[in-house]
Amino acid sequence: MNVLDPALLNRCIHCGICLATCPTYDLTQHERHSPRGRLNLMKSVLHGEIKPTRAFAEEMYDCLGCLACETSCPAGIEYGQLLETSRSLSEEHGSLDSPLRCLLRRIFLREVFTRPRLLRFLGRLVRVAQLLRLSDLLTASGIPLLLPASFRAALQLSPPISPLFSDRLIRPLEKPARTTRRVALLTGCVQDLIYAEINRDTADLLLAAGCEVVTPPVQPCCGSLHAHQGDLTTSRELARRLIRLFPPADFDAIISNAGGCGSHLRQFSHLLALDPEFSDSAILWDSKIRDIHEFLFEISWSPPSSLTSMKKIRGTIHESCHLYHGQKIRTAPQELLRQLPDYEWSVLPESTWCCGSAGIYNLTHPATAEALLRRKINHLRTSGASIVATANPGCLLQLQTGARKQGLQVECVHPVTLLARACRSASSSSFSAHETIAS
Repeated sequence: MNVLDPALLNRCIHCGICLATCPTYDLTQHERHSPRGRLNLMKSVLHGEIKPTRAFAEEMYDCLGCLACETSCPAGIEYGQLLETSRSLSEEHGSLDSPLRCLLRRIFLREVFTRPRLLRFLGRLVRVAQLLRLSDLLTASGIPLLLPASFRAALQLSPPISPLFSDRLIRPLEKPARTTRRVALLTGCVQDLIYAEINRDTADLLLAAGCEVVTPPVQPCCGSLHAHQGDLTTSRELARRLIRLFPPADFDAIISNAGGCGSHLRQFSHLLALDPEFSDSAILWDSKIRDIHEFLFEISWSPPSSLTSMKKIRGTIHESCHLYHGQKIRTAPQELLRQLPDYEWSVLPESTWCCGSAGIYNLTHPATAEALLRRKINHLRTSGASIVATANPGCLLQLQTGARKQGLQVECVHPVTLLARACRSASSSSFSAHETIAS
């Protein structure tokens, strides 16, 4: 059983600084919807004053988990850990159980997102359905109007599945002409299904930086989704599987290019602290995890500096919550992008305010997510930018969906895509064409 840490909870000094940074409190102005209010509820559960009831569980899941409160907290409270434990306690007590919810959690958390081959198979089925435009036929039928809001949100957010997944774009081992480091590349779940080309771009940048890149073709989910949904047991098992697949002692760095995944991947030492077999390896794992921007910045890699267009493209940056607040990586993406001569960059107003994606929050809480997305798109519109860069697949999908719905002509891209484009445009000797890998 998971237990709330009283030492962490008792750090809260009730100063209220977190209130101004919390999107849900900003929307409702209710104390219980703030980090401070939720911490008070956690304390009440810890001291046995209340049970982890349905109302408690709903409040824990109403939180976006954006971790902006961690950035603002003068006491350094690790709110994310407390939130995951609270959700896990709620699941252990069955506070939100219903036959449908239990079935969906069983199918998706315990089956689909623990079996990468099954996930890819389902991804291919979805792609076939998209090519046949079955979703258009479904929408025209009017059936979605009869579905719950979360199902309608899922239909709206359904992204184009990549024609090729990462295992068809990246070989298990790729080497540059001159190798200086050996790194592992994590391809992720959502990234692999809908943004596989970002993984290819990441591999190319690592090769350009002189790294030997190890990318196993079949990789398990990192467990971030499970931890955020209160399933810490499955999350721990997936952490063990990743450590077995990528022994941290074998690499100079283990590279992630997804802000949300990267934040979770840095928590393995906490997640496996009581595991006698994996606790030491988890500590070493945490020391080797690097976000791609952080890694390139650390080794002083720079994109080519040749100017390819006469007029600079106006771009803006939306900070991924878990990259900025979770991983504390703030300078590296901006500095790398500002080295691209074809662009003029500005930081989006409220760039660190959550866009509403938050894992699967836009599916489970579509109304709140939509309000946050409208706020973000309005800032994008007034920025005058023709391109927005963000380093998380959930943010990319959310912004692309919002821009499309509101008729805003803006390209939403991952920073590594722009960096890889610059390298290819400059015909850098470190780059070469990569043919599709035969199945």
